[in-house]
Amino acid sequence: MGTELWSSSAKELATRIASREVSSREVVEAHLARIEQVNEHLNALTVIMAEAAIDLADAADAATSAGEELGPLHGVPFTIKENLDVAGGATTQGMPAMADAVVAVDAPVVERMRAAGAVPLARTNLPEMGLRISTNNPLRGLTRNPWHPELTAGGSSGGEASALASGMSPIGLGNDLGGSLRNPAYCCGITALKPTSPGRIPLASSLPPEDPPLGIQLMATDGPMARRVADLRLGLEVLSGWHPRDPRSVTAPLEAPPAARRAAIVTEIPGAMLDDELVAAVRLAGEALADAGYEVGETGPPELDRCHEMWARVLTPDIAIMLGELEPIMTPPAVALLRHLLDWYPPDEVPAALVHMERARLGRAWSAFLADHPVVVMPVWTGPPFEHDADIAGPDGARLTLDMLRPITVGNLLGIPSVAVPTGVSDGLPRGVQVYAERWAEQRCLDAAEAIEAAVGVITPIDPVTST
Repeated sequence: MGTELWSSSAKELATRIASREVSSREVVEAHLARIEQVNEHLNALTVIMAEAAIDLADAADAATSAGEELGPLHGVPFTIKENLDVAGGATTQGMPAMADAVVAVDAPVVERMRAAGAVPLARTNLPEMGLRISTNNPLRGLTRNPWHPELTAGGSSGGEASALASGMSPIGLGNDLGGSLRNPAYCCGITALKPTSPGRIPLASSLPPEDPPLGIQLMATDGPMARRVADLRLGLEVLSGWHPRDPRSVTAPLEAPPAARRAAIVTEIPGAMLDDELVAAVRLAGEALADAGYEVGETGPPELDRCHEMWARVLTPDIAIMLGELEPIMTPPAVALLRHLLDWYPPDEVPAALVHMERARLGRAWSAFLADHPVVVMPVWTGPPFEHDADIAGPDGARLTLDMLRPITVGNLLGIPSVAVPTGVSDGLPRGVQVYAERWAEQRCLDAAEAIEAAVGVITPIDPVTST
């Protein structure tokens, strides 16, 4: 039973717990046993809240036995990235200087998972301040990819993706400013939802600065990660809606307006040479959608390269504001990465007003495109997962970061939703795509991703590969 439980989806576990087929304690203990088995190698989980999780599982089982009304994730364990507040724990951001940054209140997304009955199980690793696309830091160390120990698990939610892919957790929480949900989902072979931002899912921290700079306000979002698209759909329902700590959040319908079942398949990314495997993954996803009744055609969306540039120009003023405080407490290679971005996109090179006017123009162009092509399928990265720390190997590492993110950043710049979903395994590594749709139309992304998942299958959890 133990193996069956840790390999099950969050939705399946919730159903079995509610029907009293299994207990929450059995589910939590099965995941703790799996953690004991594989986390030492992967280093995906940083703090395991075993005793508290078992106590909460026992309370969940008592509520089930008493016939109380149960939440949609009642008794199901979940994991939480270590830059999200968990009451009584430290929001370390992967930084030694923040190792004792204990908070008194949960982040809104953690609060909502608890309200849905879910049981906090563990914290997950990330790079320093979540500002890299590979997961390593001087406080917690390196997180490995379950598919290949020498390759990145992605970032910045790399610990979360590694834990989910290896069966240590059925569902988890991460965030996304430059692909930090989708990057590691792609690297580790799981699925993740970057929702409409800002607004769909509330975003708030109790640590200073409680009010972040403008680019983060406009482009960052929290979101769910899982092994199955159905769990993302459930996570969206649980996490969505207005919260008093985030005045940008709104309670908006989850169902998108009706739209044609038409999908644009993107096999060329300006500025990048996609290898055959990436193109094949996109075309495989297109075939799955065609079989599911979508009208599919290969075409390119508007000005991806310009969107990528504007994402950087919206973000670098934030980096410039924060760098003075970050430089004394971050490692020199991580600081150097940020300085390279500032050198390439100087904050004062283009007036902020013009940057945001251009952002608005690009948003209109994409809205017109999405009206004709309600679903857009493209690569997640422009290449396969790279070796650990290649992203901080001087100017070449910074360029690698920017080049990998060319398909990613439009989602953050324009606030449109995206779902990363696997398309199978090739040469021992997961392959995958991402699905974009119009703002507030997450369900279109989820519907298409679910059709792809139904065609190609679910490729995780896996036992980690420990040598190559």
